[in-house]
Amino acid sequence: MTTHSTAAGGRTAPTLPIPEMTGADVAFGNIKHLPRYADLPEDFKRHRGNDFCRAISMWFFKGAEMHPNGIEIDGLKFTAKPGIDAKKALAAIRACMVSWEPKHEHKEAGCAYMLSQWFDSAALKTEGGRE
Repeated sequence: MTTHSTAAGGRTAPTLPIPEMTGADVAFGNIKHLPRYADLPEDFKRHRGNDFCRAISMWFFKGAEMHPNGIEIDGLKFTAKPGIDAKKALAAIRACMVSWEPKHEHKEAGCAYMLSQWFDSAALKTEGGRE
């Protein structure tokens, strides 16, 4: 598994490569790029262990809404990190989500990890201007 590197200004930069997906991969599944379960950080292995895990779980059950540079999932907006092609990254995540091959726990943890590598999250404003 690829680890984080520090970018200019001390910001952590994603280093997990984004694979090219075909329409068939996104429709029928492709897990060749899914990180090995043993390599994932522990907080991703716990069901709903962090915001990224909760978001992937909600995406499975409630769906998500695409926006120009990312996705909105259950009140959280995920925006592609600098240098990340949002459409390509989301296709890679979706290709794993639709596959029947891995155990659900592995799929959820791996997809959450990829989401964390390629996207930043922020709570959406609710009515009245509060988060």
